[in-house]
Amino acid sequence: MVRFTDLVLLSASALPGAMAWGAMGHETVAYIASNYVSSATKSYFQGLLGDTSADYLASVASWADSYRYTTAGKFSAPYHYIDANDNPPSSCGVTLSRDCGSEGCVVRAIQNYTSILVAQQASKANLQIAAKMVIHFVGDIGQPLHCEALEVGGNDIDVEYDGDSTNLHAIWDSQIPESVSGGSSLSSAKSWSSTLITKINSGDYKSQAASWVSGLSVGSSSDQTSSALKWATESNAYVCSTVLKGGISTVENKELSGQYTTTAQPVVDLQIAKQGYRLAKWLDAIVAAM
Repeated sequence: MVRFTDLVLLSASALPGAMAWGAMGHETVAYIASNYVSSATKSYFQGLLGDTSADYLASVASWADSYRYTTAGKFSAPYHYIDANDNPPSSCGVTLSRDCGSEGCVVRAIQNYTSILVAQQASKANLQIAAKMVIHFVGDIGQPLHCEALEVGGNDIDVEYDGDSTNLHAIWDSQIPESVSGGSSLSSAKSWSSTLITKINSGDYKSQAASWVSGLSVGSSSDQTSSALKWATESNAYVCSTVLKGGISTVENKELSGQYTTTAQPVVDLQIAKQGYRLAKWLDAIVAAM
């Protein structure tokens, strides 16, 4: 994995149309995280990012999706996913040595940019980039099809949604999350995050939240990798249980805005809530380890 301090750029091709959760989903993850970070964490990241507003995490949550399509940032395209070479729906699983290519992957990217932040040896500009990468990739890793190799993470599985031609990956990024939140705007993200925060504090997720961050540690590169791999493995499991439960034939060229979306919505809700809460605790751990 390339570090910014190495000043080396690698060439990599971007996945077509892959933007996990879309901007609104990433903003929702960020708003949830903003609610749970410590005051020290808030102060550090507001200072680093030069933004003292309540949107300081949400405003940069999708930056990495734009950066990957620039000349300077094209090396980062593989960092948004991990290609689990498993066999859904009969078997799912992530093996780091098998699935994280030489160009890198989301698990290694989280580890790498976390290490840069903890070490505090990079320039302010590169610390800002590292922060934006971590904020984004902790969201990305919660999208099941960003943890799957089959048919380019579902990008090559054509589907219909509300009468429009699209692909399976795209509807998990955008249409299904938007069906939950009610829209694609920043206000939709704020509203959805508020609903999920209530579920975490006093609702359906209250009894689960502690388990989401069990074992979370940034104490070493190995600990960082282990935490990220755990998140990827959880996300990947939904490819078998939900995304492709009946196999490709049950979704390919099918209209998925009905019962399929109804079944997927609770998974999307849960994954967004998880990654928002995890992002808060991850950023807290980074600041504590500086």
